Amino acid sequence: MKPWIFQLICLPHRRNPMRNILIHADQTSAMTGRTETALEIGRRCGSHLHFLISSPYQHFIASDPFGGIYLAREQLAMAQMRDAELEKSLSAQLSLNEVPWDISIAEGMALSSLSQYASLSDLVIVSLGGRDQRGRAEWTLAADLTMTVPVPVLALPSESKLIDLDAPIMIAWNGSPQAAKALRSAVPLIRHSQKVVMVQIGSDDQGIAAEDALKYLSRHDIHAELRQIDASDDKAADLLTKAAQEIKPGLIVMGVFGRSMLRETLFGGVTRTLLEESPAPLLLAH
Repeated sequence: MKPWIFQLICLPHRRNPMRNILIHADQTSAMTGRTETALEIGRRCGSHLHFLISSPYQHFIASDPFGGIYLAREQLAMAQMRDAELEKSLSAQLSLNEVPWDISIAEGMALSSLSQYASLSDLVIVSLGGRDQRGRAEWTLAADLTMTVPVPVLALPSESKLIDLDAPIMIAWNGSPQAAKALRSAVPLIRHSQKVVMVQIGSDDQGIAAEDALKYLSRHDIHAELRQIDASDDKAADLLTKAAQEIKPGLIVMGVFGRSMLRETLFGGVTRTLLEESPAPLLLAH
């Protein structure tokens, strides 16, 4: 009898980790961008889309100085009607697409509701919000959510209508574990991008070498170029913003630091600047 010959064959890893996408659903104008972006990613990654409507019904419970508690029934009924209308209109829009989806309505604030549902999600999509009088984006939900959930958060500028994954991709690299996590999380989204640029401000002597990050990407068939920018008197945030203006990315990938309770202090520098002024959607990981 002829001996068996065993051969170990390494097949390409084809599992896509972004099969479950959670989307914050509301009635703001930025909802269009979130919906179209979710559908685009869903088509590329074979994802299931879960739209979550958060209804903070506790806002309709009031108390008086004597300890009495009252329910604003009429206002509550109107809020429930608006949620039902949003669910109906969103269902009609999504039914025209081939991407699988479902919609949930959860009681509670957006942050707590999204944090709970994100436990079984691979990506969360939110918006950065509107802009103040100085043109800076409101970023509280995206920042707090990134600190709360174990999965990447895709934060879209409020005026963004659709993510452009065919445009150049910019990776902000500083050698930190957070940057590495963001890079790993981005692979399913950027694997077919025609151009990926890794931008590093200064050196990474105290962290993971940019060359090692490039090798990691190359093993996923993503061949990125490294753009190293010398640290100068300019702030790193300003240098990174200038690089983004030159690259014109469809997506910026970056790691973030800090804790939610210390957001105002720790979301300084690069992270805060891009959250306020990003010219493109941000893929954030903590």
